[in-house]
Amino acid sequence: MEIKTTGIKLQLTENSLTVLRRRYLAKDDKGRVIETPENLFVRVATSVAEPDLKFGASTDEAEKTALTAFNMMAELEFVPNSPTLMNAGRPLGQLSACFVIPVEDSMESIFDAVKSAALIHKSGGGTGFAFSRIRPRNSMVASTSGVASGPVSFMKVINSATEAVKQGGTRRGANMGILRIDHPDIMEFISCKDDLTELTNFNISVGITDTFMQAVKDNAEYQLLDPRSGEQYVQDGEPLSLDAREVFETIVEHAYNSGEPGVVFLDKINSDEHTTKVGLIEATNPCGEQPLLPFESCNLGSINLAKMIKTTVGVSPDTDLFRCEIDWEKLKTTVHNSVHFLDNVIEANVYPLPEIDQSTKANRRVGLGVMGWADLLVMLEIPYDSEEALVLAEKLMGFIQAEADIASQELAKVRGNFPNWEKSDFFDQTTGQGTPRRNSTVTTIAPTGTISIIAGCSSGIEPLFAIAYERNVMDNTRMIEVNPYFKQKAKQMGFYSEQLLETIANKNSIADIEEIPEQIRKIFVTSHDVTPEWHLRMQDAFQKHTENAVSKTINLPQEATKDDIKKAYDLAYELSCKGVTVYRDGSRPFQVLSTKSANAQPSEQPFESVIRDRPETLHGITEKIRTGFGNLYVTINTHEGQPFEIFAQIGKSGHDTMADTEAVCRMISLALRTGVPVEKIIEQLKGIGGDAQVFGAGGLVRSMPDAIAQILHKHFGNGKAVKEERDISTDLCPDCDGKLVHESGCISCPNCGYSKCK
Repeated sequence: MEIKTTGIKLQLTENSLTVLRRRYLAKDDKGRVIETPENLFVRVATSVAEPDLKFGASTDEAEKTALTAFNMMAELEFVPNSPTLMNAGRPLGQLSACFVIPVEDSMESIFDAVKSAALIHKSGGGTGFAFSRIRPRNSMVASTSGVASGPVSFMKVINSATEAVKQGGTRRGANMGILRIDHPDIMEFISCKDDLTELTNFNISVGITDTFMQAVKDNAEYQLLDPRSGEQYVQDGEPLSLDAREVFETIVEHAYNSGEPGVVFLDKINSDEHTTKVGLIEATNPCGEQPLLPFESCNLGSINLAKMIKTTVGVSPDTDLFRCEIDWEKLKTTVHNSVHFLDNVIEANVYPLPEIDQSTKANRRVGLGVMGWADLLVMLEIPYDSEEALVLAEKLMGFIQAEADIASQELAKVRGNFPNWEKSDFFDQTTGQGTPRRNSTVTTIAPTGTISIIAGCSSGIEPLFAIAYERNVMDNTRMIEVNPYFKQKAKQMGFYSEQLLETIANKNSIADIEEIPEQIRKIFVTSHDVTPEWHLRMQDAFQKHTENAVSKTINLPQEATKDDIKKAYDLAYELSCKGVTVYRDGSRPFQVLSTKSANAQPSEQPFESVIRDRPETLHGITEKIRTGFGNLYVTINTHEGQPFEIFAQIGKSGHDTMADTEAVCRMISLALRTGVPVEKIIEQLKGIGGDAQVFGAGGLVRSMPDAIAQILHKHFGNGKAVKEERDISTDLCPDCDGKLVHESGCISCPNCGYSKCK
């Protein structure tokens, strides 16, 4: 299939191009980019349009579909989830972002789940698991006369398997683990990530029930249930119950300390689910916005709301300011084309397991969402934290849901209803009649950390994360990145200056910068300006018209209290939210910030030193390098893909040199075991001069520390090995050393697009 794309100029920023080159554009076997962004969009568009032929379209009609898809992506009006961009039209062909794998209470099922997760992560997807069916720790196992090890132990097995699977350098494995609040091991689960070196590939959420929330309200106990029988769990002859309020406060305390666990409201999710006759939802994808039945996958894509506007007349003849308004007709057309695109993805997809192929096509679940919401509000001059914004959010998402419904109905008339249609809410069993529907669900608000960088817009429905921030440029210099709409306003209104940008880059907010007009400060609010109540009310406004769920982070200031988090959970439950994730600034051992102030003074960082214990067995490499003192043999042992310790031997050079070498290696090993990024160690050692410099195979070796730095750089610098494996809980991006941000239930880098989500 061929399409003509002449006359379309891609509107990609430097940031967009950087992300595309790093993660999406095809490369040869030497890692060299062999594809242009235009080639990528053509590849995706033509591959996804092919299924039209299966449903009776002519070649010309299919090519028209492909051109429409290309135009949407090239104009940055719609962008599909990352696996579709990466894999469509390429040999792997796996296009889905998220999957749920069932875990039953048997060793066979558990290790089948491990295998399934490994295959999915290898193909670029993320996985969700409900561990609620696994019998609790220390319960009897009749077949072996032994005792069970419980859900958390098997989460660690899956975590280790995830650690072992690299996703081609483009996406890192991500998991969601959910346990029901009434499982007997719930207290162990709530605290299972207290050690941040454990379960590094898991997000965790507690599955909350209406029964539990009522018990919290009544200050009462609630029953723990046997996963096998559904009856009250009995241990040592005693039926087990827990104080609901104490358990709730424990969840709050852990969320206060680390941002986890999150909570998902299982009864709310299932009350809105269209296919409960097929099964009940027990799990979600890694960021919580996509509830799925066992072996289901979902194909996601987002409309860039910043492109769904039109300008009207100027404010006055003396200015070039223009009023903006939503282009509802353009939005309608984009919704219909996007639903068509996502339904085609289901057919074009190469699924990693036959069970996933079958379950996905039985419900044909898709998730069309939005990004650029904060940008749209800025262009409309509406403050994020205002009633006007909430009213518009409901109107906008209501419009998208209604048009997506119509688009799915129109597809059903041509292609047929989804196979489980007669078991769904769309079919009336009494009358034998129903509303045509191609897809069981059509809308999801997903995190868009990476694809929003490609589109050059704000992430999901989040507020702006900063007005100006430092960006790490590839030559290791830094520049200030400024929100383009703010820059335009500042210049038009006459208060723009480089000094002002420097001031803003040192802050998380412009609310108290008096030289900026008050009306501008009200419009350009950041996530730090928005109170938890407004975060939740915005999530609620979108959730009211979203069939699946909404991924959003409730950002809290560092001084927030546990009571603030409790109130956020209570409000989320009272509203229509299906789950909630909170993040209190500075609540992890390494601060996660995106503005310049994070670098101000080391003493201001809430850094916590944790020296990891050495495992019994480590594997490593030994390399020889020529130095001015003779050949140096450097051994680097790794743990979970990261340098963990280093040893070096130097021959016939004297005891002082050997002692110095041992001392340097001991300090490097201590730094590595404490969590200091290897790049920082390389930076400190590289280039140290000495009085016995020599040229080796790799160039000039200035000293023993310089030689060690060169070997570390060779194996672990510039994005190698450790870059993909380093714990995401640090404050620096594993790819570019930029500052990471918490948004939409995910952690991502606004500088280079690093993300373990979409």
